[in-house]
Amino acid sequence: MAFHVEGLIAIIVFYLLILMVGIWAAWKTKNSGSSEERSEAIIVGGRDIGLLVGGFTMTATWVGGGYINGTAEAVYVPGYGLAWAQAPIGYSLSLILGGLFFAKPMRSKGYVTMLDPFQQLYGKRMGGLIFIPALMGEMFWAAAIFSALGATISVIIDININLSVIVSALIAILYTLVGGLYSVAYTDVVQLFCIFLGLWISLPFAMSHDAVADIGFTAVHKLFQDPWLGTIKSNETFTWIDNFLLLMMGGIPWQAYFQRVLSSSSATYAQVLSFLAAFGCLVMALPSILIGAIGASTDWNKTTYGLPEPIERQEADMILPIVLQYLCPVYISFFGLGAVSAAVMSSADSSILSASSMFARNIYQLSFRQNASDREILWVMRITVFVFGAAATAMALLAKSVYGLWYLSSDLVYIIIFPQLLCVLFIKGTNTYGAMMGYVLGLIFRVTGGEPYLYLQPLILYPGYYRDDDGIYHQRFPFKTFAMSISFLTNISISYLAKYLFESGTLPPKLDFLDAVVARHSEENMDKTILVKNENIKLDELAPVKPRQSLTLSSTFTNKEALLDINSSPEGSSTEDNLQ
Repeated sequence: MAFHVEGLIAIIVFYLLILMVGIWAAWKTKNSGSSEERSEAIIVGGRDIGLLVGGFTMTATWVGGGYINGTAEAVYVPGYGLAWAQAPIGYSLSLILGGLFFAKPMRSKGYVTMLDPFQQLYGKRMGGLIFIPALMGEMFWAAAIFSALGATISVIIDININLSVIVSALIAILYTLVGGLYSVAYTDVVQLFCIFLGLWISLPFAMSHDAVADIGFTAVHKLFQDPWLGTIKSNETFTWIDNFLLLMMGGIPWQAYFQRVLSSSSATYAQVLSFLAAFGCLVMALPSILIGAIGASTDWNKTTYGLPEPIERQEADMILPIVLQYLCPVYISFFGLGAVSAAVMSSADSSILSASSMFARNIYQLSFRQNASDREILWVMRITVFVFGAAATAMALLAKSVYGLWYLSSDLVYIIIFPQLLCVLFIKGTNTYGAMMGYVLGLIFRVTGGEPYLYLQPLILYPGYYRDDDGIYHQRFPFKTFAMSISFLTNISISYLAKYLFESGTLPPKLDFLDAVVARHSEENMDKTILVKNENIKLDELAPVKPRQSLTLSSTFTNKEALLDINSSPEGSSTEDNLQ
């Protein structure tokens, strides 16, 4: 592959565009007021993200390198096709469900991160446990984005793929370090514009190439490979359903999503943004689907790419940049590839910022340094942005399949965090004992189900399993949804059992070593402005929300019974006044 100066110039131009927007947004954050206000601006954008920017940034939460490259890959791979490209529909439905049921209760209570309700109800130790799968999910997601980015750049210019990933990651980390959510949000606007323009401009040229057959014909007829519409065999139905539910419900409990929900100017805006993003995800998936179809309809022997085909070279995950590079004119391909590469770079920052926000607030501040200054928290965030960015970059260099990383990133979130989020928001009476047992059992049932992508053999063989030619066992039973259900039901049953045993006197209060039942029962009879147990978030540990918001943050971190109608309190009154 020859070195392309034009491709390098395209990359530099688009990278500089993203970087300039990120630095401009960082300047806006710096001029947002006091250090306390800047801290809030970095994590939740000062809670003043409007509909336009909010709609773009929430759409871009999912539409990144993994989304566009992975969708094209799924459509292109023979035997799978569009029928197995579940992410566009799955994530769109997850945004709709998030808007209908989760956005309003989270935003109206003024939380700062997704982990806040867990630490409020279950204590700091359980919040720390929930942080582990949340962190792994964000890291897998960022790694998938960086992996797609490296593949894209390696097609544009003949440089080392590892070097391209590292340089791109450093640029994304740079403006995230200095700008926080403002930088992420405004670069997301540029990102979506670049993807939309770059891919749609390239499509007519790719479709009209002499080597490309009619994609309408190849959708249902076998020409160069199996029809790209794909099929779902009867024995694969439960696997398809399991994966689809994983994407749909596992797409909700992400800090990257709730960071945008919590940055909205109101709970209603948070719901509207979710619906707008659901529509945006579907629209942005269309060019990727068409590019995957074009790849499946191409006689590669008639192109400079030649034979063997991408699938035979194990380059299916690079089908999108390959189509743009070899089926479009040079100037079009460089524009499209440059736009896409710059765009996917600005998606990784969302996951990195999400992970660092959770660590700085819920682990460092609320668990270890309750009296840490705002400046100290800012520096912890900056350090963790760099550390987590480096970790995601390292994982990206080891990635084999973008789509494989996608499923891995949702697995732990779906099986462990989603049932816990359901319980903490909607099931009254759950406690730390139930949450911890549900966490452990969900993890056990997931790990014992095996993972072919990691060559992890299953310890439990569910009905319908089979063994492939490499000796790896595959499950056809929907064991991921089964594990999620076990986690959910265990949380409820153990919580109510523990509550009954302690409140009935069957177990003495001294055995309540997690302070999850007896202590909370005593709190209900005390002044609501005081939380007597160290394992729970204290009111003085929490940064206040701007008074113009629907609820002050301090007032939300008490028992639900203590919440009063905020409208009945004079604006700007103290937390104690609101609660008395």
